[in-house]
Amino acid sequence: MSNYIVGDIQGCFDELQLLLETISFDKHKDTLWVAGDLVARGPKSLETLRFIRNLGDAAKVVLGNHDLHLLAVSLGLFSAKPKDKTQTILDAEDRETLLEWLRQQPLIQEHSEFVMSHAGISPQWDLERARIESREIADLLKSEQWQWLIENMYSNTPDLWHQDLEGIERYRYAINSLTRMRFCFTDGRLDMACKLPPNEITIEPLVPWFDLTQRIELDKTVLFGHWAALEGYSGKDVIGLDTGCVWGGQLTALRWEDRQFFTQEAL
Repeated sequence: MSNYIVGDIQGCFDELQLLLETISFDKHKDTLWVAGDLVARGPKSLETLRFIRNLGDAAKVVLGNHDLHLLAVSLGLFSAKPKDKTQTILDAEDRETLLEWLRQQPLIQEHSEFVMSHAGISPQWDLERARIESREIADLLKSEQWQWLIENMYSNTPDLWHQDLEGIERYRYAINSLTRMRFCFTDGRLDMACKLPPNEITIEPLVPWFDLTQRIELDKTVLFGHWAALEGYSGKDVIGLDTGCVWGGQLTALRWEDRQFFTQEAL
């Protein structure tokens, strides 16, 4: 039995299948942890969504920003962008089944030794706070309020966590930190604009969220995707797995038990 954690698939279904062949993935005994953004810019988002859903309990999934955006598009809040290549999902006969399954997925998944979210864990949160906030979002997505949440989640503020946040402001901070975060300012505020690799940053106050001096250390390794410009990252207690397959890079999986990485080049 092995646990494999894979970075952003983004509809790169063929690469995913080749990667699973490489690692001899067996859904009857192994678990595939998917770090969000199952869909979007790759050519086979529909096939990817169907495949991961059909893995059943052999897949542990968290939602990414592109997955949440697909739900927004499904509600008619936005038009599907051609570059996102998700129209096939919206036109599919099993559209409602797939979208219903997607919104049942959480923003955090936990193993006894690691925690996985799409973008990371807010440097202002301990693990219990991350659990509480992600659980609240998951509960809302499963409730009759899910459409209201999706409709009102689009904002870059508030950008700093504090206990007094309530309602949609609290939910926005949770969604942004778990699905969109990359850099923070040195005072802990989230920056939602910069997507560069850290070595190209010339704006002094910006630091990767995991390098923030006052970041609360967790008792588990944080596994995340989302940040393709990192081209993969391994730190003391964080591992980034988005290696930009959809941009011509690689699709990467980590076997947790021996910390071995496996890659599949973009086709």
